Amino acid sequence: MESQKPLSERYADQIAHVLIEALPYIRRFRGKTLVIKYGGNAMVDDALKHSFARDVVLLKLVGINPVVVHGGGPQIGHLLERLGKTSRFVAGMRVTDRETMDVVEMVLGGLVNKEIVNLLNQHGGHAVGLTGKDGGLIRARKIVLKPRDPAVDASEIIDLGHVGEVESIDPAVVDMLVHGDFIPVIAPIGVGEDGVSYNINADLVAGKLAQVLQAEKLILLTNTRGVLGKDGELLTGLTAAEVEKLIADGTISGGMIPKIRCALDAIAGGVRSVHIIDGRIEHAVLLELFTDRGIGTLLGGKA
Repeated sequence: MESQKPLSERYADQIAHVLIEALPYIRRFRGKTLVIKYGGNAMVDDALKHSFARDVVLLKLVGINPVVVHGGGPQIGHLLERLGKTSRFVAGMRVTDRETMDVVEMVLGGLVNKEIVNLLNQHGGHAVGLTGKDGGLIRARKIVLKPRDPAVDASEIIDLGHVGEVESIDPAVVDMLVHGDFIPVIAPIGVGEDGVSYNINADLVAGKLAQVLQAEKLILLTNTRGVLGKDGELLTGLTAAEVEKLIADGTISGGMIPKIRCALDAIAGGVRSVHIIDGRIEHAVLLELFTDRGIGTLLGGKA
């Protein structure tokens, strides 16, 4: 047996405290499903990628059922740029013609999805990659935008191409994987009734999937600390009514509004709570779930 360097008394006490603090949370969430939307810096920084993979594998090993939904916007943009194709956005959504959709499927369903699967398996998990096209998981419909300018004919529409929203989710394939002790990793690509593929916002897919699975929690990894007050303080323990007030007075604005709407829809659909956390922090998922204080914004329930 290799000789081990003894722990200092203080360090040993700290480790024991962390484990004891985590125990009631592990007990409470054992057997529960967590849907985790994985995106932002956590997907591009090597240390953060490995940190995230370890977190998810640990969740599975202690009896919790994580389901990962991932984005990949920067990776799509980078490949399009290399191919000499300019990205155009309308209302924050990438205009996606047929050629761009081919790239989206290649990046999301191939490169990004398989990298995440590989990382999870590297760290001792059993992950399986899916798109919404597998097993009829995500039925999509095309998003149609009408111009907001009243001077423009309302009959005119803005065609975003292969950009969709979730029409319905059939969780059978996800349930099969979860009960088979696998970690599903899902790329947000759906298919319409006509067989056309659609790129869907990963937050929306994660939120709808959490509702259908009746998940205990929806966790959204972001590039911010969470919902911030006007003085920059982190806000947490928010109810739906409090969130609406924060939107009305401008405290919550910009890109945080769609995430918040996604969170509120999930809670209204039966998800117990939603966490918006900073994916730039190593082991953010574990710190949010298994510590008394957490690190992000909690909406709609108890930690």
